[in-house]
Parts: sequence; C-alpha cells; structure tokens
Amino acid sequence: MITIISGTNRPDSNTLKIAEVYKQILRQKGLNAFLLSLEGLNVLERNPVYEEIERELLIPADKFIFISPEYNGSIPGVLKAMFDISKIEQVWWGKRALLTGVSTGRAGNLRGMEHLTGILNYMRVTVHHNKLPISVVNTLIDRDGRIHDKRTLDSIHAQLAEFIEF
Repeated sequence: MITIISGTNRPDSNTLKIAEVYKQILRQKGLNAFLLSLEGLNVLERNPVYEEIERELLIPADKFIFISPEYNGSIPGVLKAMFDISKIEQVWWGKRALLTGVSTGRAGNLRGMEHLTGILNYMRVTVHHNKLPISVVNTLIDRDGRIHDKRTLDSIHAQLAEFIEF
C-alpha cells in the first residue's frame, strides 16, 4: 500500500492538486494508493481522528510519497508536527519514501526536500534518490488540478516507475 501525503494544511493548495495527480497515475497503473491531506488536521496532540488516520493510512503503508511545498526554505510545520505525534516505530521504521517538492519559485523546494530527507532518515525511512522539484507549480496546473506540461508529466511518470521498483 502506498500513502501519498499532501504536506500542507493550506486550503485549496497546489500541493494537494499535485498529490491528486500522483494518486491518479498510480491508480491507472493498478496500484493501491491512498491520499492523506493535512488540511484541517489537528496535529498538535494525539487525538482520535489522528489515531484513526494512523491505523488506516500510515501503519499499513509500505511506501510513502510526500508532496511538500516550500515554507520558509523548508517543510511546513504541520508535516513536522505530524511526525512528532506519530508512533514512530510502527508508522515509519523500515519503510520507503519518495519526495516531490513544489513551489511557485524556481527551486521546487530543493532545500525542504533535503530537510525532509534528514528527518525521514532519522526515523529509519529509506528515501528514494529521485527527488523531483516542481518549480513554478502555479503555471503548470490548471484550475481543475491537471498538469498539461509534458516534461513535468514525463518526470513524474519516470519517478513513479523507479519508485514502484524500489
């Protein structure tokens, strides 16, 4: 099972739109992919809603795909807070992850993906080497969340093909 995590709590985010694209592509390939949006999720303390998400989407997952926007040169605090309230050994240890950064700027959250790699490695998650920075994301997706840029779509397809075999 693959769980895709949209790493922001910002409403109607480009991050969530990109995460939906990943989910659609994986489902087209016949893979069991689920999407976790952090929008509206209270991660300041363990609570029944989070514990249910942990049981249904995080603990059963073999692999994770993190779609993370750039917030101040790193990752959103909500994503870090989610890690902090997790049962780390059950949720993260020994699993694999794929990282995609999104930004409206030109670097596609490269720095944030490196920070996220360090956090995940500390939690004993093996991170795939092909980290995809998606820059100027606001120009690549339409109102319906579709990507029309062939190079970006090709990059996502190549990244996912590698991750499936990882």
